[in-house]
Amino acid sequence: MSVSTAAADQSLCTPLPVLGRDVTVPLVTGGEVTYAALDYAASAPALQRVWDDVAAYAPYYGSVHRGAGYLSQLSTDLFENARGTVAEFLGCRAGDQVVFTRSTTDSLNLLARAIPAGCQVFVFETEHHASLLPWQHAHVTYLDAPRTPGQAVEILERALAGRDPYGPALVCVTGASNVTGELWPVRELAAAAHAHGARIVLDAAQLAPHHPVSVTDLDVDWIAFSGHKLYAPFGSGVLAGRADWLQAAEPYLAGGGASRRVTRREDGGVAVEWHETAARHEAGSPNVIGAYAIAAACKALTEAGWDSLVAREQHLIAKVRAGLAEVPEVRVLSLFGDDAPRVGVLSFVVDGWNSSHFAAALSAEYGIGVRDGLFCAHPLVRTLLGTDPQTQGECGAPEAAPGEKSLNAIRVSFGAGTPDEHVDRFVNAVRELVRDGAKWQYRTEEGRCVPAV
Repeated sequence: MSVSTAAADQSLCTPLPVLGRDVTVPLVTGGEVTYAALDYAASAPALQRVWDDVAAYAPYYGSVHRGAGYLSQLSTDLFENARGTVAEFLGCRAGDQVVFTRSTTDSLNLLARAIPAGCQVFVFETEHHASLLPWQHAHVTYLDAPRTPGQAVEILERALAGRDPYGPALVCVTGASNVTGELWPVRELAAAAHAHGARIVLDAAQLAPHHPVSVTDLDVDWIAFSGHKLYAPFGSGVLAGRADWLQAAEPYLAGGGASRRVTRREDGGVAVEWHETAARHEAGSPNVIGAYAIAAACKALTEAGWDSLVAREQHLIAKVRAGLAEVPEVRVLSLFGDDAPRVGVLSFVVDGWNSSHFAAALSAEYGIGVRDGLFCAHPLVRTLLGTDPQTQGECGAPEAAPGEKSLNAIRVSFGAGTPDEHVDRFVNAVRELVRDGAKWQYRTEEGRCVPAV
């Protein structure tokens, strides 16, 4: 390592403390090892600060909005202050609404329910299922996978140019791929959408934990993300943005909290006046803990400093990519090419290995948790893998459709709580498995590859 590189490494921030950083797990080969959690893209561990904040509040938990007691009033204040914290974190505009949901999936399904009749929706096939599938009841145009950021903008512009210019339209796009980690040209896509009279919603599930995200700076109409990827795994999510479609739509759920006034009609029925605030789509007792945890995570990331967090993550990405590049049998998946900017999410395949088998060996023999499969982004992974061979019938190989090869990949992902040791161990484990093979026998159990007992 050069002197300049060493100095740069010393200037990086230390990993943020997260729950589980000292957890040990057994190895099939004997002994235990500290668990290397490298599946942040699925669910990131809770920041220690988030856990501490939630633990401090928990004794004071109470019902919100309707309780006269002190704990209820305190909980209401915390819940609504959390809404304000999230709005600030996302750079929301005056008049934007922040709706608390269960997840990104829930947020995008809520928006899908709120789009006006006749709305045309445009979505790339590269999206996570959470943003690919909610639009089934709309007029949907699925766009082919682009191979450069510029091509993504061109594909969208061509599609929008052919739409009904007088009806409502919505573009749904990811900020960072949950498969490749590559950053999408959100600002340029937003400009294209608005130039053609369409609105745009950003799936920021993979972007928000890694980069600052601003409704205003990106000029998007809505942002959706999940707490469990933002170091606040307490079952909560967010949809934030323009209020008009949300106010005009029927409530996502009907019930208490969404209704402002309910009366009996003379004909014996019930008349309902719904809230026009975010409460319109938050019927029932809300997940106060989840909302408070998201706000705590927003504060913790902001105070840690995005420049330092991004610099450290890029340092880890460089380590992983350099290590994998030294193994000829490994191919990292990419849409936009090796030089494309990305967050700490990389997927790859290994020649001669079924990906489920490889991931199982990483876990059982090295205590490293990664993910394998199609990552709830089936069209994208199939596009990236194409006709790459994966041996059918091998341990954990998923059942293929007639005439189709068995396809799956391995994903490694990390973030603000990942220490260097975890990525170093991962790279060394990949090198050893490719060179020496697995030390243990494995079998398929309920579709998963597991160590044979």
